[in-house]
Amino acid sequence: MFQELSFDYCKSLFGLSDNAVLSEGIMLADGGLVNGASVFKYPCRFDGYAVIYCRRGHFKIDINLTSFDVHEGSLIIYSPGYIIKVETDGTDPDVQPDYVILALSREVVSDLRFDFSKMLSESMSLLNNPCVALKPSEGVILGNYLSLLKSICSSDIPNTREALISLASSACHLLGGIWTASIDEARRQQSGQSVRSKLVFENFLSLVTQYHTSERNVSFYAGQLCLTPKYLSKLVRTVSGRSAPEWIDSYVILEAKNMLKYSDLSIKEIVYRLHFPDQSSFYKFFRLRTGMIPSEYRQNG
Repeated sequence: MFQELSFDYCKSLFGLSDNAVLSEGIMLADGGLVNGASVFKYPCRFDGYAVIYCRRGHFKIDINLTSFDVHEGSLIIYSPGYIIKVETDGTDPDVQPDYVILALSREVVSDLRFDFSKMLSESMSLLNNPCVALKPSEGVILGNYLSLLKSICSSDIPNTREALISLASSACHLLGGIWTASIDEARRQQSGQSVRSKLVFENFLSLVTQYHTSERNVSFYAGQLCLTPKYLSKLVRTVSGRSAPEWIDSYVILEAKNMLKYSDLSIKEIVYRLHFPDQSSFYKFFRLRTGMIPSEYRQNG
């Protein structure tokens, strides 16, 4: 029950004026977050796709509980369903992050006929940091696309929505080419075994994202992946440095924290939704991993 950020809700978070919403289902935030930076300090999900380009400074972004550094010239693409958290604390106050966010609704992306999910799945599995560094010439081209999007929006020419969607599609295919080149380079640098291990690990995380509220046993995930629990546990630790149970517990804790923070559910209801046998088991689980009991976190977390 991570906080779900709808496409419309994000317009206020981005501090967008009406003319920054380029068209229904397409919006452009130039300069980063204005009103909603605090929202992204906590894990949440955005119901749409987003292209984030950092023009200056740096910040950290957590995607599915893995932290990545985003630097000047970096590009990252967000897909619906990913758990995201943005961390800017500790950055140089004189070099605040300056980034552009192009957000697209699910409906718009379906019209683009571009498979974001496949591309992102491969990049998360194969790249140590799925933030692609654009070459200066590529950054100029991206800037031209963004400027043209704004120009079309402000014009009185008919059929601007169709033009915007076509331009967005063109930009996505260009960015996809850049992304694919990075993935190909990663494949060349890694052995076939390490690539397979990362793909299995990514599939494991995908399953944990889907089933963590009801399944906390490694055997369940091993069965889904047609592996033995021992082999899956060894593979997960080799790839990530953390054990499979630690990953599962991390997702459960994040889910519990979000229910406590963003819902009015009683502790009893949360225990039921997370499939704990009783409140005592949930309290012990939560306190062992956070140092607080659930009611303390709800008040002070």
